[in-house]
Amino acid sequence: MWNGMLNLPSSYGLRAFEAACRYLSFNQAAEELGVTPGAVSRQIQALEQYLGKTLFHRHHKRIELTAVGRQYLAEITLPLEKIAAASARLRSETRRNAVSICAYPTFALRWLIPRWANLYERHPDIDVQLITSLNPADFERDDFDLSIQVLPEGVNLTGMRVDKLLDIVTYPVCSPDMARKFTRPEDLRQAVLLHESPRPTDWPRWLKEAGITDIDTNKGLHFESANMALHAAENGLGVTIGIEALVRDSIASGRLVKLFDVVRHSSQPFQLVSSARKSSRPKLTAVREWMLEAAGQPV
Repeated sequence: MWNGMLNLPSSYGLRAFEAACRYLSFNQAAEELGVTPGAVSRQIQALEQYLGKTLFHRHHKRIELTAVGRQYLAEITLPLEKIAAASARLRSETRRNAVSICAYPTFALRWLIPRWANLYERHPDIDVQLITSLNPADFERDDFDLSIQVLPEGVNLTGMRVDKLLDIVTYPVCSPDMARKFTRPEDLRQAVLLHESPRPTDWPRWLKEAGITDIDTNKGLHFESANMALHAAENGLGVTIGIEALVRDSIASGRLVKLFDVVRHSSQPFQLVSSARKSSRPKLTAVREWMLEAAGQPV
């Protein structure tokens, strides 16, 4: 048992830092947290003063993580996820009617949350607890009801029900202004490539599909999450690989443009996983069926 005083930074500063990292924007972080951009900036400045390190480079219209900031984000992400999961688990003891979902952060932000209102319209009596994590859900430890995971087509997991949710189809995307520079895949030799740490093979695999072998897939800008890379692409910083299901809304709204006709189909789709022993519970069944319907899958 730890008997000393824990020397921790402000939780407000950590929340502001984590949100700003996901969006690479103080304005969007502020919108998510329900505060002003100035408040986010002050919280992050206070965190930087506490740490004695600069976490962001501030440019005229954008921010960028420093090397120290990227390292700090990587080190605090798992502890924050564990705190969130532990808190959700305890809260669930008093919210027995809630259905808990564990999803990848970018999947939650880009696919699930934009469709959430429809779920509440159809099932106003069902509370949903959403936890985001880059790691596969541990159903025994965290007692989740549903989890989104990238798994091989037709996979069988002992004690689990697995339903295919969405195919993973990938292709390059960028802002409309930048898209004018590219007419064929070979033009990417002059592009700034944007990379996401969770899916480091997306660029090499797509370029192989396009028959291009002379582009250095290590060059460019690297981000801790797909959402950060997509947000950077929306703001004209370069070209990233998008997953069709997660960029469809951004393309429809004009924030992103699909480049070229070459696409890569993955053999590992997004799968909806649930514990077999819970799968017949009415509220869990209702949420699972809603997600499958929203994804265009048979129920």
